[in-house]
Amino acid sequence: MHVIIGASGNVGREAVNLLVEAGEKTVAVTRDPAAAALPDGADVVRGDPSRPDSLTGLPDGIASVLLSPRAAGGAAAGLLALAAARGARRVVVLSAATVVHPAGERRFAEEFRAVEDAARASGLAWTFLRCADFAANALAWAPQIRATGVVRGAHARAATSPIHQRDIAEVAVRALVRDGAAGHAHVLTGPQSLTQHDKVRLIGEAAGRPDLAFEELPPDQVRRAMLAQGLPADVPDRLLGSLADYATAPGPTTGTVRELLGRPARTFASWAAENAAAFAAPGGGAPSA
Repeated sequence: MHVIIGASGNVGREAVNLLVEAGEKTVAVTRDPAAAALPDGADVVRGDPSRPDSLTGLPDGIASVLLSPRAAGGAAAGLLALAAARGARRVVVLSAATVVHPAGERRFAEEFRAVEDAARASGLAWTFLRCADFAANALAWAPQIRATGVVRGAHARAATSPIHQRDIAEVAVRALVRDGAAGHAHVLTGPQSLTQHDKVRLIGEAAGRPDLAFEELPPDQVRRAMLAQGLPADVPDRLLGSLADYATAPGPTTGTVRELLGRPARTFASWAAENAAAFAAPGGGAPSA
């Protein structure tokens, strides 16, 4: 039995789907089962992962756990102790590439490192997936693109190798179900380093909107706009700090997905094609294949 902590997140949802499709007994932990819309084959446990005592429905007989630090908050150690008490032997942690490839404010990487440390101390066999930025983060641009055809943001030359969430989930599932995956820390990225200009161009090609553009603004202006939208200060702090560093030195690009899965990592262009409808012009739709 495999437990997914953060089952309604981008990677968690994909992992649940893959496990269910493979016929693996799967428990999905979520705060709101009605809104999570998880597959019928998963057993859903309601609870707040940041409060392990709320997970009263967690069953015995657990084999492995997929842990999202953002879902766990500061409760990783308590969650892992609870899972171990229910029989868990393995934990796969969704961590960040910034743990070993620093970018942005160090405090954010330290949050992921603290969860890794909790996993090491738990007595469970551990695997760390240190991920680059998700391709799906570009969905934050969708309202601007639909409304104006222009993405306005900071650090246009910031370059990363964004990874498709399904690639992360496939690597995670492999580690959940195989004994030989323990004790490894993998840096997972997409196959190609892309600037923000590049990402907008690829979205435009996928959505049939070649006129899309990225307009660079001063970081302070972007920060003020994000705060004016009601976002907590940590959001612009996390984003703008990393982008500033990636504008100077690109983030890492690895071949780890290919090495582990025996196929190339999915490209950002393929992600954009899958999500083209989200970026369609008003009154329009995704281009036909």
